[in-house]
Amino acid sequence: MPMTPRLTDPNAAAHERLYRSLRQQVIHGEVAPGQAMTLRGLAKEYGVSMTPAREAIRRLVAEGALTISSSGRVSTPELSPERIEELAAIRALLEPELAARALPRAHFALIDRLAAINALNAEAVLKQDAVAYVRTNLEFHRTLYLRAQAPAMLAMCETVWLQLGPTMRALYSRLRRKEPPQHHRMILAALRAGDEPALRLAVRTDVTQGLRHLAG
Repeated sequence: MPMTPRLTDPNAAAHERLYRSLRQQVIHGEVAPGQAMTLRGLAKEYGVSMTPAREAIRRLVAEGALTISSSGRVSTPELSPERIEELAAIRALLEPELAARALPRAHFALIDRLAAINALNAEAVLKQDAVAYVRTNLEFHRTLYLRAQAPAMLAMCETVWLQLGPTMRALYSRLRRKEPPQHHRMILAALRAGDEPALRLAVRTDVTQGLRHLAG
């Protein structure tokens, strides 16, 4: 008789907790590009053994959120201009399509929710809080794209965001914006008007314009 798998494996629970926490830190730009990490340091910080720390790192490396050098050094990626351009091109292809698929389901309550997130985004700009900016910016996009009901496409988007997180934080820290980007307002206006071509254009411009400062 086959053994029933343990549902409360402490290593699995510790691994999942560490993985999700690290993933969130990377995608929101809470760690800088090229920042080194160690298995021992992560295990100590999160109060877990080396096994769940190693498994969490392995998953994040597979997603492109972290890199491992030939010497075994673990760090967040430092993206080349060519790599940034490639990731920007992927965003320009995927995200307008997700937005267009969300449009028929963009009810007033959703648009109000997006406007509220955008207000938090503008607040982060005024405070020059790069991490809060990246976090609220991604929340704005993800909240809209969830309405597309296209989970595979959204998962691909999140993998790109994950690779870009530290770089986006570095970009916004460097630009020191004084005004929130206008393209979110254009996205909201297109949603209210039910204008798919305008929505696609606004999303495409929004997701590529900032990255040009890095790739250029």
